Amino acid sequence: MGHQDAKADKETRDGKGGGDDGKSQDVDTEHLFGFTEGSDAGEKGEQEVVVDTISRLGKRLSGPGGGHYRVLDTKLGYQFDPIDRLSIEFGAFGTFRQVRNIVDLDDKSYGTFDGVSVEVKYQFLKGDKDQPLGLALELRPRFARVLPIEGNGADIFDMETVLQLDLQLVPNKLWYGSNISFEPAAGRQRGPDAPGYRSSTFLWSNALVARVGETTYLGPEIRYLRGYNGTFLNDLESEALFVGPALHHRFTEKIWLTVAYAGQVWGRDADPSLAGRALGLNQFERHTVRVKFGMEF
Repeated sequence: MGHQDAKADKETRDGKGGGDDGKSQDVDTEHLFGFTEGSDAGEKGEQEVVVDTISRLGKRLSGPGGGHYRVLDTKLGYQFDPIDRLSIEFGAFGTFRQVRNIVDLDDKSYGTFDGVSVEVKYQFLKGDKDQPLGLALELRPRFARVLPIEGNGADIFDMETVLQLDLQLVPNKLWYGSNISFEPAAGRQRGPDAPGYRSSTFLWSNALVARVGETTYLGPEIRYLRGYNGTFLNDLESEALFVGPALHHRFTEKIWLTVAYAGQVWGRDADPSLAGRALGLNQFERHTVRVKFGMEF
């Protein structure tokens, strides 16, 4: 094999060549879709460090005079793949919040450590040019120290289970991703005679991204969420529909960035006192922004 042929063969296997086949096999879908997670889980020996920040902004004001609800939740994660198609990630969380004049919430302004998690993911099907469907299941047990909405100190355990699917609709050009998630949580707030805490969330998200540059992907995302009081989807409190764009860009083969925005376009709260009020703001926010930065090695 000549020098040019050998170089072309390496580029094809690395996903850097000009042909569709090489690239279509090597696009990593795990972080491709924004809030929606792709099914890819990596190969044996791969490692990754991720900084993942989700900003939750805006709730219903409790009265005149202005107010705000701003919560930034950041995870620092380390992921490794002990075998092909299996990834394990350890995460540590921090939260920063500013809340003033919001219905049913105390005014707060602080930042603190917010617990740890382990994420275990197995990919049952890996998509490629011949078989475009990817399918994975991920379990995410987490211990949290802060109630996600109220911001009160607590000891909470939750277990999110996520079914992840992605499909290469047009080879090397267009991808579809979908998640179905169930997340029960239980624990107790801190303090004497503090009440218990029980909640659960159901999520269905869908995203469509297209290659708009050599290593840049862009497309719309839609997410439907239902929040419940009780660990087994007992009493509906809020439901909401979010829509927004997602952008993924690889600076190098090993360094990438994903940015996504989702705005609540429809929703409702089950509380009779809020009947007729727009959006589901009891359990969810008006706006969410996600920024993920990762480095593989």
